[in-house]
Amino acid sequence: MGQGVQPSATRLFACPMTTITTSQTDQEILRAISVIDNAITAPDRGLPKELFLLVSRFTPLVNVDLLIRDKRERILLTWRDDEIFGQGWHVPGGCVRIGESFGERIAAVAAQELGTKVTFAPTPLAVFETVDRTRPARPHHVSLLFDCKLTSLPDLCSKHTAPPMKPGTWKWHSTCPDDFLQADYRRLFRSS
Repeated sequence: MGQGVQPSATRLFACPMTTITTSQTDQEILRAISVIDNAITAPDRGLPKELFLLVSRFTPLVNVDLLIRDKRERILLTWRDDEIFGQGWHVPGGCVRIGESFGERIAAVAAQELGTKVTFAPTPLAVFETVDRTRPARPHHVSLLFDCKLTSLPDLCSKHTAPPMKPGTWKWHSTCPDDFLQADYRRLFRSS
């Protein structure tokens, strides 16, 4: 028998240096993966929330963020309020789905979060890595920041005008708000 092979184990594949096998626990994991794989019919549309959160515990997530400035150099931010990141302003963005290009995700974020379309430079302005080991889910992100321009006004029904704060509302900011969630992006705001 090859190195590490137990007589009752199932052999998956052999490498020149070693043989990888599965134990009973591994076989249970493979069965669970098969159930999940058969249940997900359109992964390009995203994953069910609980599965997405599970996956995010084991692998970094790649997301695009849309840096949108107006003629006055203000930055367009949206309000979020969720159990992972908490409450605060953030640069609109979203995780890239399987088979989706960065451009497709940028367009989807503009439509979903702002109700508009954008143009964008094909190369990111910056790449940021965020690791927060205290989070039980979504602890590791690789964020690509794209310079975007609005082709029309964002959805005016979602404009933040007065308290209370509502998730999904947007507002132009000339300075970095105190409740800004993305520490790496604070430098984007001009000093005042």
